[in-house]
Amino acid sequence: MKNILFTLLFLLSINMSAQTNTMMIRISEIEIDSSYLEEYNTILQIESKASVQTEPGVIAIFPMYQKENPTQIRILEIYADKSAYADHIKSPHFQKYKTSTLNMVKSLKLIDMNCLDMETMKEIFSKLNH
Repeated sequence: MKNILFTLLFLLSINMSAQTNTMMIRISEIEIDSSYLEEYNTILQIESKASVQTEPGVIAIFPMYQKENPTQIRILEIYADKSAYADHIKSPHFQKYKTSTLNMVKSLKLIDMNCLDMETMKEIFSKLNH
C-alpha cells in the first residue's frame, strides 16, 4: 500500500501542471452484499494496485470503507484525463474486477468531481514519507 501511495505522489508531482484542466476525478459509492464482502475486498485490492502500478494515466484508485458499515465502499479515482479513464475501463484487470464482482454489488453510484485546490493536491500524500 505504501508503494502505491509513493507512486501516487510521484505522478502527482510530475504531471500536476499538465493535468490541471483535464484531470478526471470521481468518487464511486458502492454497497456490497455482506456475504461477499471479504471476497470483494480482495478483488478490489488486486484491481486498484494493478491499475496504479501498470497504467500511467491512473493517478489514484484509493478504496476505503465506512467504519460503522464496512459494506459501504468508497473509491477515490483520479485519472490524468478522460482518455486515461477510457483506457482503464478496457484494461484486463478492470474487466476481471467488473465481471467477477457483478453479483456482489448491491448498488453503485459514480459521482464526477472537480478539484478545488490543485496546488495543494500534490502535497496530499507527501507526509507519508515522514
